[in-house]
Amino acid sequence: MALSFRNREEKGSERQEKGTFGKPGEKSLFRELAEGLLTAIVVALLLKTFVIQAFRIPSGSMIPTLEVGDQILVSKFSYGIRSPLSDHYWVHFSGPRRGDVVVFRYPKDESKDFIKRVIGLPGDRIEIRQKKVYVNGKPLTEPYVQYLQPFVTDEPTRDVMKAVVVPPGSYFVMGDNRDDSYDSRFWGFVTENKILGKAEIIYWSWNNVSHSVRFSRIGQKIR
Repeated sequence: MALSFRNREEKGSERQEKGTFGKPGEKSLFRELAEGLLTAIVVALLLKTFVIQAFRIPSGSMIPTLEVGDQILVSKFSYGIRSPLSDHYWVHFSGPRRGDVVVFRYPKDESKDFIKRVIGLPGDRIEIRQKKVYVNGKPLTEPYVQYLQPFVTDEPTRDVMKAVVVPPGSYFVMGDNRDDSYDSRFWGFVTENKILGKAEIIYWSWNNVSHSVRFSRIGQKIR
């Protein structure tokens, strides 16, 4: 009898060690789930702060490059690594290049994010004649541009703009949908410390008119 009782006691002890009696095992499982969730949140925040962030295109100013309803990924480390608490770079790689599509804080209201294409770099002389953009006296080749109105209007600075020089540390940006874009022609320059990142790829696209997915746009690199 003593041997039988001892065997039962040893088996019970084994089951407790393996967590089959409930509470010890359940606490361990809960702790693992909590730690996993916390790790995922921290990683997501780090990625959003320093690496990549998702944005949705709300307007048609970048048509045909970007359609309303496109959802894009923006690289936040293309130009450097920034402090999450300020607009200053911890490490600065290089400034935006002409032709880059960038997301930035709208200078007139920094609570809003805009997306446009970089046209003028610091020191460039930008002029618009009969809709055509000239950089340092030479016409700019722009295969990405769409003109909805081929005729020149009398709207100030839209189709004809006197030459301006881009200040140091600033950029002149314009929308690809040139006749329907509110950009540097109207409100001025974007300083580099307000540029959040470079648009890289379309990861999802939803047509709000036909209520359907634009599968052909998914995965397109933004150029």
